[in-house]
Amino acid sequence: MSAEAGLFSPAQPLAAAMRPTRLEEVIGQDHLLVPGGPLASLADPESTAPGTSVILWGPPGVGKTTLAQVIAHSSHREFMELSAVSAGVKDVREVVDRARRAVDLGGKTPVLFLDEIHRFSKAQQDALLPAVENGVVVLIAATTENPSFSVISPLLSRSVLLTLKALDDEDLERVAQRALESPRGLAGKFSLDSEAQSALIRMASGDARRVLTTLEAAAQVAEHRGGKPPFAITPDDIAQAVDVALIHYDRDGDQHYDVISAFIKTVRGSDADAALHYLARMVEAGEDPRFIARRLIILASEDIGLADPQALVIASAAADAVAFIGMPEGRIPLAEATVYLALAPKSNAAYRAINQAISDVRSGKAGHIPAHLRDAHYPGAASLGHGVGYRYSHDDPRGVVTQSYLPDTLAGVRYYEPTGRGAEADAANRYQALRRIIDGDVPRNGPL
Repeated sequence: MSAEAGLFSPAQPLAAAMRPTRLEEVIGQDHLLVPGGPLASLADPESTAPGTSVILWGPPGVGKTTLAQVIAHSSHREFMELSAVSAGVKDVREVVDRARRAVDLGGKTPVLFLDEIHRFSKAQQDALLPAVENGVVVLIAATTENPSFSVISPLLSRSVLLTLKALDDEDLERVAQRALESPRGLAGKFSLDSEAQSALIRMASGDARRVLTTLEAAAQVAEHRGGKPPFAITPDDIAQAVDVALIHYDRDGDQHYDVISAFIKTVRGSDADAALHYLARMVEAGEDPRFIARRLIILASEDIGLADPQALVIASAAADAVAFIGMPEGRIPLAEATVYLALAPKSNAAYRAINQAISDVRSGKAGHIPAHLRDAHYPGAASLGHGVGYRYSHDDPRGVVTQSYLPDTLAGVRYYEPTGRGAEADAANRYQALRRIIDGDVPRNGPL
């Protein structure tokens, strides 16, 4: 709002104006801000150590960027920033060279904040690794996705992984109240009754940035109504502010996550029309088409699986087509894949099966590989009993034999539970027939 329009004329967005400058001002994440912890040590202005790199994993709006900036400011380190959305290997090398020059001149090791590290390719992460290993930069990387699946192992092993939590209602109330009172924020010119505050907190879903963005928009609505300060922000003002905010799609902010979430859930829910609507919103907003294609590939594997094995083929083909032809034509194969996946029968049986198998391995249920399944192709293997008693499937006319394959500790365990939907109904029949033979429940010459 301009100065002529009223009292509320911020020089910068409220969320930026209210960004903390000291660790003591950070709301929420108390479990990470303990004295002597990695973040407190990094922020210590007296420390001369290079510092330990950290990876911050958590939902949007919980303070990942804020923590990186506060640490750099408090420790008097230079703050450098890269976004995985736009930076390439060349950008990484340029930042590392700049950091190396700063260290060579006797300065503190700079903080390099890398946003959305899960979007960095292996090559980009490899280019960053030597600088982290040699202490040229203190890497503070942020991600909303599990880094175990998106960050290379050498980088993970050289960093401390810290998990941030969504803010609770009390935290969000403190965020809103501070913004209402602070000279950096609304400076006491607006008030928020309990009903309006409840509406604000309810729609924020643990996201402090969303609280501040909506509060700013609601303040403008309240001021436009006229009157004298302090202007009372009502529940209707909050509702109107939310409606205005939802029209805007910020591919690096709140709406990025809301729209992709709605997109995935509508495809999973088999509503092709709604899925096309959310696809259109992303395309019009300039969302990275590769990001959309990756989500379709994951969805084809996780939510459709063997109910329609062709779904993964089509999703992968759409990703290849987008990479080959680019945009705007890439919207067409994305739309084709979206409709196909929405209409496909659904099964998450394979997804659930691998998750349960991984859970068993992590809990120590791996057990010893049966001797008859071990490698028998090296000298001395036979004397150890390796391969002894192994039955070759092709020697049986059915192509399958009765034989134990799991470790003894997992004997009888079943991970895959097929559904009766789509092509998986046929797979279920084959699975049961094969299980009966493998387990010895049918005669040797019985039908498959």
